[in-house]
Amino acid sequence: MNAVAIGPFVFASEQFAALLGIFAFTIVTTILARRVDPIIGHVALHWQSFMGEPLRAFAFWQGGFQPVAGLVGVLVVSAFFIRSLKAGLAAAAAFGLSLVIWVGVTQLTSATLGQPAPTVTLHQMDGPPIAVSDVAGKPAVINLWASWCPPCRREMPLLAEVAASRDDVVFLFINQGEGADTIRSYLAKENLKIDRVLLDPSMQIPRHYGSMGLPITLFLRADGTLASMHMGE
Repeated sequence: MNAVAIGPFVFASEQFAALLGIFAFTIVTTILARRVDPIIGHVALHWQSFMGEPLRAFAFWQGGFQPVAGLVGVLVVSAFFIRSLKAGLAAAAAFGLSLVIWVGVTQLTSATLGQPAPTVTLHQMDGPPIAVSDVAGKPAVINLWASWCPPCRREMPLLAEVAASRDDVVFLFINQGEGADTIRSYLAKENLKIDRVLLDPSMQIPRHYGSMGLPITLFLRADGTLASMHMGE
């Protein structure tokens, strides 16, 4: 499982763990650096991708936390506000508690790394069926998406561009639950030319990996085992 569902809301394990850690930190001391500075670090490292839509930098629910930047932020704000040893010890205890919660929840809710690719054969939009487990031999990127999903639609042009420029990595774009006509209409409307678009009407792939929500991007090693998983854009 790589996500936590609370009612209609789905949080990636990284975001959920971070939010719980932040909540614990607020019990004793300020949350400003803990909540904002990790995202500032992520934005600083990937500033080019935020230039077109700068407001996305504030979308903390999409993840992108940089632990080092967060730690620096905590130290800076703590040094500014903490004026006594007692307050310093309380802040250190709060930070330690939030760190334990963050790491613990992340480990409990993260997908099992090293999991083999599913032995599932899916129909391809413009080509023969593909067995997902047969992509072994090269590293693979599997994107789980749907045309009704706004984050999926936003990231699709960039993913399509990267897929077209890389012949050392296999890209599979596995649609979740939609029919061929709907998919074809969406691709034509957006003028997207993508190879290896697969149909997963019964959503077998997310069940195999225990994932929830869309989009999900899976990174597989050359032997077909799961290297990492990312939820969201």
